[in-house]
Amino acid sequence: MKEIKIGLIGTGFMGKAHAIAFNAAPSVFELPAKPVCELLADVNLSMAKSRASAWGFSRATDDWRALVADSDVDVVDICSPNFLHKEMALAAIAAGKHVYAEKPLALSAADADEMVAAAERAGVKTLVGFNYIRNSATQLAREIVLSGEIGELIHFRGRHNEDYLLDPQKPNDWHTLRATAGAGALGDVGSHILNMAEFLTGQRITSVCGQLQTVIPMRPKADGSGMAQVENDDQAQAMLRFSDGLIGNIETSRVAAGRKMGLAYTLTGTKGAIVFDQERMSELQLYRHEGPNGRRGFTTLLTGPEHPDYAAFSPAPGHGLGYNDQKIIEVRDLIEGIVNDRPLYPDFREAARVNYLIDAIEKSDQAGQWVTV
Repeated sequence: MKEIKIGLIGTGFMGKAHAIAFNAAPSVFELPAKPVCELLADVNLSMAKSRASAWGFSRATDDWRALVADSDVDVVDICSPNFLHKEMALAAIAAGKHVYAEKPLALSAADADEMVAAAERAGVKTLVGFNYIRNSATQLAREIVLSGEIGELIHFRGRHNEDYLLDPQKPNDWHTLRATAGAGALGDVGSHILNMAEFLTGQRITSVCGQLQTVIPMRPKADGSGMAQVENDDQAQAMLRFSDGLIGNIETSRVAAGRKMGLAYTLTGTKGAIVFDQERMSELQLYRHEGPNGRRGFTTLLTGPEHPDYAAFSPAPGHGLGYNDQKIIEVRDLIEGIVNDRPLYPDFREAARVNYLIDAIEKSDQAGQWVTV
């Protein structure tokens, strides 16, 4: 079988999720090529070696540039902090490598455009890790919407709220600094719901009216030497206008008490509605506006083998998928796209849309008015 050799940069939470997916994907799906964990990079060589051994990588390095230049690496997988995405991706593209990167693609729309242009000139495949759209329930929701089952869409409401920075004593890190993270909650978790909005509706967001807020303006420095300013948003919200007349809104937060995986959406149509919450990721609530009064209401659909990508994991409905299963589906798409020369979604160009939206929401907040995307 053909092999596709992976060079992974980063040994944090996302690096581990990607490593799990590369190792599991051939057991779940019949792939046209086998992903091979070839080289793992981390700034700490001891950590790189330890994680390489644990995650099934053949080699380790503390130099990501050496990984990019390595002739045995076919795909460079970027699981580093946001500010490193551009430099790493451009180097990988220049070396002729395919690139799989975590979201958000870049710190700004301008940086994202540069990355898109480089990838398209080189003709390499790109994929960005908006993994929540791979959930079977969300794929089903998109099918229902696009089939017209709930009629014409008239409203979208989405949120992605978490509380990982609720504690004001949690020290500043790269997530709270403009130069290393770009936007705050809006870029970190809000990027998911912005991508989700266009994925589910099949429409482009054309204008936004946004509001951002930093709830905890100062945090302790990591070295304990005092306090430092938080340079980006803790929470944000925006009204949206879409290309086919749909209206909607999104909200996002990293200080929303009690929300652990608070990605949720409501799609309202002229004949019905869909409600979903990622904290109950194997359920979809479907309402059809039909039948006698007193018998209408939301039905809970439990995902099962009849739904997209579920059967590869389990033959039994209601048993559910997990977070890492979404990454396994993502890796399946990556391998099939490379081998069969198929378009990947979201590639760099599509992921850049999210950077356009983030920039527009920030501009709207600063100007106090609607901004065209």
